[in-house]
Amino acid sequence: MTLRVSPTAGDTTTDVPEVRGRLRLGRTAAFVGTSLAAAGLYLASGAPTPVLLLLQEQWSFPSWVLTVAFAAYSFGLILALLVAGKLSDHIGRRPVLIGALAVQAVAMAGFVVAPNIGWVIAARVLQGIATGAATSAFTASIVELAPERFKRLGSVIAGVVPPAGLGLGALFAGVTIQFSPVADLIVFTVLSAVAVLGLAVAALSPETSSRQSGAVRSLVPRVAVPPAARAEFAASLPGIVATWTLGALFLGLGPTIVLQVFHIDSGAVDGVVAFVSPGAAAVAALLLGKVGVRRVLVWAGIAVLIGAFAVVASVYSGSLALFVAGGVAGGVGFGAALSGALRVLTGLAHPHERAGVFAAVYTVAYLSFGTPAVIGGLLIAPLGLTTTVVLYGVVVLLAAATGLVAQQRRAAAERERVATERAARPVTAPTPCPNGPATV
Repeated sequence: MTLRVSPTAGDTTTDVPEVRGRLRLGRTAAFVGTSLAAAGLYLASGAPTPVLLLLQEQWSFPSWVLTVAFAAYSFGLILALLVAGKLSDHIGRRPVLIGALAVQAVAMAGFVVAPNIGWVIAARVLQGIATGAATSAFTASIVELAPERFKRLGSVIAGVVPPAGLGLGALFAGVTIQFSPVADLIVFTVLSAVAVLGLAVAALSPETSSRQSGAVRSLVPRVAVPPAARAEFAASLPGIVATWTLGALFLGLGPTIVLQVFHIDSGAVDGVVAFVSPGAAAVAALLLGKVGVRRVLVWAGIAVLIGAFAVVASVYSGSLALFVAGGVAGGVGFGAALSGALRVLTGLAHPHERAGVFAAVYTVAYLSFGTPAVIGGLLIAPLGLTTTVVLYGVVVLLAAATGLVAQQRRAAAERERVATERAARPVTAPTPCPNGPATV
């Protein structure tokens, strides 16, 4: 069987050698399958949110341990991103994805057999390593496998997949907890099967990146953003920090807030609360795919400002509805900021630079996802939950306001550049018209 790789405009992946005698998915099927496999990876990332609260009730460990178990995933992910984030630019997307998904399957099996919270934290670290190694490779693969007529869709889907998977994973786990006494076993058995299916998709998908020298050198931890993309990367940073920090509040501390502030003890409610922010993010990223990227990034800042205000107000008023509304608004900002950043940076990076750029984006994102959750968990005991949430909201507001100013400055710089280019164009001389006055 012959693998045929369709050429992509402006892409350098067309020199991937043909593979004979091996079963391979077509590019469209591989695009769909890879997108679903990536969603499965993040599905597993969101599922532990309600499950960890269930395990806390069963094993009686303190709240700060709960947040450590939540954030251990993020720190394992960041480590893997820094070490292996550019590896797929050198050895290809498929080998990295196959290895990462194999580790993911082992991590899910670890959850199934875990006898105590120590095992769960170890499995979370292993899960984070798998996700970190796969994240930039998955993002690059989705962008590169997208059908030629839907190239923009590739960047949009890449931005939709992480929040959609996180939200659906939390919702799935919460509903399972509500209706089953063995929810943790069911959840992680299903996720083990999802990891194996993702591994099969990666093995059968065509390679989209040619091998490049320097694979060993790429393992030295560093963030690689090409010069052409650095200004946009810097402008996107505050928005990414704000949106992922607010998203972590719902996924990391959401079930604790529901129990202690709103006095509701329900796995289904925990799942819904954890779902609203990433769920809204996924819908926003999908719907805003055709909107101008600068406008999307400005809207992201405004949305997360509204969301943070609503969250702070909800803990003072005791309104779960207002808390959920804050999650929806913040989620819109979450999806808009991520998809907008990926869209603008994809256009500024050459194919062999993409994995490194995506690794830089997700390193910032997951630092913003894990660190505040741990700090928030540690502050609950000395300050109380309400004060902690208020301080958390203030941090989000400051970051969102900074991001909004940065995007407005980029927009002003673009308008000035366009005006300068127009002014520099030579004026066309009037063309004589034989039957009337001259026209320009």
